[in-house]
Amino acid sequence: MGSGNRDGDHLNEALLPSDKDEDSKIWIESKKLWRIVGPAIFSRIASYSMNIITQAFAGHLGDVPLASISIANTVIVGFNFGLLLGMASTLETLCGQAFGARRYHMLGIYMQRSWIVLFLCCFLMLPFYVFASPILKWVGQPDEVAEESQVVAMWLLPLHFSFAFLFPLQRFLQSQLKNQVIAWVSLVALGINGFACWLFIYILDYGVIGAAIALDISWWFMGFSLLVYVLFRCPLTWTGFSIQAFNGLWEFLKLSAASGLMLCLENWYYRILILMTGYLKNATIAVDALSICMSINGWEMMIPLSFFAATGVRVANELGAGNGKGAKFATKVSIVQSTIIGIIICAIIVVLHNKFALIFTTTTNVLQEVDKLAVLLGVTILLNSIQPVLSGVAVGSGWQSIIAYVNLGCYYITGLPLGILMGWVFKLGVKGIWGGMIFGGTVVQTVILSIITIKTDWEKEAEIARDRIDRWSSPNPDDEAKT
Repeated sequence: MGSGNRDGDHLNEALLPSDKDEDSKIWIESKKLWRIVGPAIFSRIASYSMNIITQAFAGHLGDVPLASISIANTVIVGFNFGLLLGMASTLETLCGQAFGARRYHMLGIYMQRSWIVLFLCCFLMLPFYVFASPILKWVGQPDEVAEESQVVAMWLLPLHFSFAFLFPLQRFLQSQLKNQVIAWVSLVALGINGFACWLFIYILDYGVIGAAIALDISWWFMGFSLLVYVLFRCPLTWTGFSIQAFNGLWEFLKLSAASGLMLCLENWYYRILILMTGYLKNATIAVDALSICMSINGWEMMIPLSFFAATGVRVANELGAGNGKGAKFATKVSIVQSTIIGIIICAIIVVLHNKFALIFTTTTNVLQEVDKLAVLLGVTILLNSIQPVLSGVAVGSGWQSIIAYVNLGCYYITGLPLGILMGWVFKLGVKGIWGGMIFGGTVVQTVILSIITIKTDWEKEAEIARDRIDRWSSPNPDDEAKT
């Protein structure tokens, strides 16, 4: 019992008020923030690298195997990945606020509800895997690539279901500031992925199927490892499997769907950008150049996405504790620090505008095209250092439904038409498409989210959070036993 109390004191050190001066407050908040951001950056880069390693191994098998694993992983799995990841972010709101309010037992119940909802959604998404070949042929992929992608997609079904198991575990631990275990498990999984690729592709000669099996094994390793940690090292927040997990599933599903839609609308937006570029004249060079820029942007996005997660946790924790001023202060610190990092990386891209693409290619035409896109890449990186933090504020506050509508309007009603207009009507090519989609979508979205955040009544949000906690919570069995 004593160790449990010490654990509770340790868990809540992030919530203790401080009456020190402003510099001390910034330092204390920065430590709380980076306690989440640091491990999150590491674990996200490790997870992202597993896909890169797998594709690199598959690339030595030939063009068709490389294309099939890339398309199955990027298009089929990528579509479902974004939706499930977004749906799991519901826990950043609910677990974060419950943790701040010291309703520890509810974190485990919320996670179980998320498991139920996400596994149900995984079954509903099975047609994307079963009918992968006709879907890919319909969007213009060659028959040979589409058919092999179908085989790979079926072997990636275990990976698909691992998302429903792993994502809630990660958010459960993240909400109570236990991010270091996620980082260590991700590091081990990265090593397992490399070994499994070598074993199944080269030694056992399973070909592209071996690449899929390697991904399945490494992702499920992360899930089971985190589950073991939760079962034995989270006595306050995990009190066992409970029938209460089946209560309020409809409300939980609605909030999860809003969260999933919010993230997916943004994730699909950039995939549409690459698809649209494929219809330009000299599309091969344009797509190659844009792919290089998107690869750089994808690696760098691991940083703002980590700030997204950290901001959601910090805001949710403070609101759950009834501390509206603390949530506002956490927002300011996170935005400033993420923006500073974005400015630095943007400056590096602009300075090295004609050199960074050498990492990927030595083809002169592609290098020249990337050089032309460097400024847009820098602007995108800068905007992406602000916008995800504001989205994290939204998640921590429970505004997912509102932000889903904002994303829909900014990206698809404003940004996409402007990209088409500038790309084809004004004949600006890939620069026009990308520029239109940035300034019509991302800039407008960032401005709207900034206005919403600035005008927020944080004390009122704290009251809303406490009402949500009371409405969604059930009695603690230990408390009932005491009474």
